[in-house]
Amino acid sequence: MLPAIRLQKFLADAGVASRRASEQIILDGRVCINGRPVRLLGTRVDPACDKVTVDGRPVRERRKLWVALHKPVRCVCSREDEWGRPTIYDLLPREWQNLYSVGRLDFNTEGLIFLTNDGQFALHLTHPRYGVRKKYVATVAGSVDAAMLAGFRRGVWDAGEKLKAEAARLISASRAKSVVELELGEGKNREVRRLFESQGLTVKRLQRTQIGKIKLGELKPGRWRTLTETEIRTLIG
Repeated sequence: MLPAIRLQKFLADAGVASRRASEQIILDGRVCINGRPVRLLGTRVDPACDKVTVDGRPVRERRKLWVALHKPVRCVCSREDEWGRPTIYDLLPREWQNLYSVGRLDFNTEGLIFLTNDGQFALHLTHPRYGVRKKYVATVAGSVDAAMLAGFRRGVWDAGEKLKAEAARLISASRAKSVVELELGEGKNREVRRLFESQGLTVKRLQRTQIGKIKLGELKPGRWRTLTETEIRTLIG
C-alpha cells in the first residue's frame, strides 16, 4: 500500500500544477477529498483510497516511471537543442516525453543514464549527501600510471574546484593509449575529462558503465529498459 502523502505533493506529482501553485489551489478551496472541500495545507491523501478532485474534475496519480537508457555519443540530454542535434528524448516512446534525465552526460560521452518523473528518486541520485557512486571507463591518449591514479584518489584542483575519484584502476596501458576505470561520488561537470586534462591528457572515449549497483550491461547504444522494483530499492533504499 502506498503511504499517505501531502495533498500539494499529490497534485504536483499528478501534473495539476507546481507544488507552490498547488498550495494556492488548496487555499482557494478548489480541492475536494472524497467530496469534502479541503483548505488545510498539511492534509494528507492516500492515493489508493481517496478520491481527489480539483474544480470538480478527478485527479489521478500519474504513473511513475524509472528508465535506464544507453545514451549514444553525439546526442544531448536537453529536451530540445538549438543546433538541432539529436536528443535522448528522440529515443523514447512519444508518451514518455514527460520524463526528465537524472543528471546529464555531455555530447561526446556515452553510457548509462536514468530518466524518470519521480522527483524524490532524481534528488536521491544527484544530491551529494546521498553519495550514489558512478563508474566510468575512459580511453585516454597517452600513458597513465599508478602514481597519477593515486593523485586522482587524493584529489586535484582545477579552476578553483577540487576533483576527486573515490576509486581508480588501470585496465590497460601503453605509450599511446590507456584505459582507466574511475568511480566518482559527486560527478561535477566534466569531472572525468577534467581530471585527465589536469595532467595534460585527453580523453578519446568516455562511457558511464554503472550508477549505484545498476550496470549498463548488454544494453546497446540508443536502447532503454525500465528498472525493476528491486533495482529501484538498491538505489534509494
